[in-house]
Amino acid sequence: MRPLAVIGNVNVDLILGPTTPWPKAGTEIIVDHDELRVGGAAGNSALAWQALGVEFEIAANIGSDQFGRWLSDAFGHRSERWPVRPEKTTLSVGITHPDGERTFFTTRGHLPRFSLADVFAVIEGARLQGGYALLCGSFLTDDLTEEYGKFFDWADSHGITVALDTGWPLDGWTDENCAATRAWLSRSGVALLNEVESTTLAGIADPIEAARHIRSHMPAGAIVVVKRGPDGALAIGPDGSLVSVAAPVVEVVDTIGAGDVFNAAFLAALASGEPLVSCLMAGTGVASRAISTLPRSYGGPTSLQEPLR
Repeated sequence: MRPLAVIGNVNVDLILGPTTPWPKAGTEIIVDHDELRVGGAAGNSALAWQALGVEFEIAANIGSDQFGRWLSDAFGHRSERWPVRPEKTTLSVGITHPDGERTFFTTRGHLPRFSLADVFAVIEGARLQGGYALLCGSFLTDDLTEEYGKFFDWADSHGITVALDTGWPLDGWTDENCAATRAWLSRSGVALLNEVESTTLAGIADPIEAARHIRSHMPAGAIVVVKRGPDGALAIGPDGSLVSVAAPVVEVVDTIGAGDVFNAAFLAALASGEPLVSCLMAGTGVASRAISTLPRSYGGPTSLQEPLR
C-alpha cells in the first residue's frame, strides 16, 4: 500500500439537533441529540482512516487550550509533533436539520495560523515518497494556503500525489476563489469535489462534462472525482474513461463530514491499488455508513472490501 497523509484543518465540532424551523431570537429550544467530536476536513478523514485500520500521518496544528489538548489526545502518537498556537482552538457548532442538512457557526481560532513549517514539523518527504497527500481546508488555513506553491514543489520533489479537496470558501465561489482553485488543481493528481464545486469551477451544468473539463487542465493521468451525495459518485479516470457508482440507500442521521469520510475510504482503496470503480464503491459505502449511524460508525478494516449495500 502506498503511504498516506492528510494535511489541513482539525478542529472541534459540537453537533446539536435536529431543529426546524430556525428558532426566534431570544428563545430556547430542546434538541434530541448532541455530540462533541473531532472535526474539520482533515480530522474527519483521519478519524475514518483510524477506524478502518489504515496507516497514515496527519499534519495539523492546535490551539493552546483544553480543546487543543483534547484534539491531540484523539490521535495519540500521530499528534505528538503538532505545533501549538497561542490562539484558542477553532470551534464549529453544527445545527442539524430533519432533512440531514446542517448549519455551521465557526470561530476562526487556530486554523489560519497553520503553516508550511507546521506541515514539515510532522511529515518527512522521504516517508511519504510515492504516496498520496490529502490536502484540505484550503480556505481556512491562511498561512499554509499562501505557501501552496512551495508545498506543491515539495510534493513534486518527492513523487507525492496531491489529492485536493478545498472545502467551501467562506465568501463563496467568487471569481478569485475559482481562479485560485483552478491553479491548485493544475498541480494536483486527484481532485475530490462535490457536484456544486465541479459545475461552478467548470462553468458547466452537467457534472460529467464539468469533470472532463476540469481534468483537461490537470496533469496527465489525473483523476477527477465528483461526490454526488445520495446520487453516488462519478470519476474521470487516468485514461479519460467515465466510472460511476450509486450510493446505498440509508436513513440519514447527519451528513456532517460525509465528503471527508468518502475521501478517506476512496484514497485508502486507491493507495491499495484497487480499480477506480472499487475506490468509488469504498468511498460511497463507508460514507453512507457514517452518516446513518449514531454514534458514528465507519465499519472496520474490511469495510473497504465490503462496502455498505
